[in-house]
Amino acid sequence: IAKALDLQKHLETPARRLSAGEARKLSFALSVLGDPTVMLWDEPSVSMDLKGQRRMRKVIQAAVKGKERAAILSTHNLEEAAAMCDRVAILVSGQLRYIGYLEDLKRKFGMSYHLELKMMDMGQSNALHAEILRLFPHAARQERMTSLLIYKIPMEDALPLSQSFSKLEAAKQNFRLEEYSLSLHTLQQV
Repeated sequence: IAKALDLQKHLETPARRLSAGEARKLSFALSVLGDPTVMLWDEPSVSMDLKGQRRMRKVIQAAVKGKERAAILSTHNLEEAAAMCDRVAILVSGQLRYIGYLEDLKRKFGMSYHLELKMMDMGQSNALHAEILRLFPHAARQERMTSLLIYKIPMEDALPLSQSFSKLEAAKQNFRLEEYSLSLHTLQQV
């Protein structure tokens, strides 16, 4: 476990002298000793560098792969959940809002595009908003900041994509947009 988590150089170091990330690795290593059948972790990769996070994920996957074991991980990092979990449960204000497979979560809640528009002339935000609603009738504004507008665009409004990008290019010229981005929602956004 020490080798898998790159802790060999710290085997003689008292735990109180370890950095936060190294101490987190040590706590994680201790939690998998003895091959427990159920493992519970709360934000195990907090304070770890990316390399340490990848190493920890490999240890978790090896610990449960092909064995009758369960691992429960609580995290705010949905990339981490996607990399390690076969099912997720989402809590909002202490209430269970979803439990199931990530693919089902994306299918159920992620069937839309994310549109970001960065304006150079903030005085045109109302006119730009009206234009976005004309181009994408079911668009829903998610955020409005000083120079940035963010929309959720249903898939049926944005297809075919070639037409959507043509419309956005025209809007970029007409409203002097600095830039725009049209993308699928990430797991974090979903």
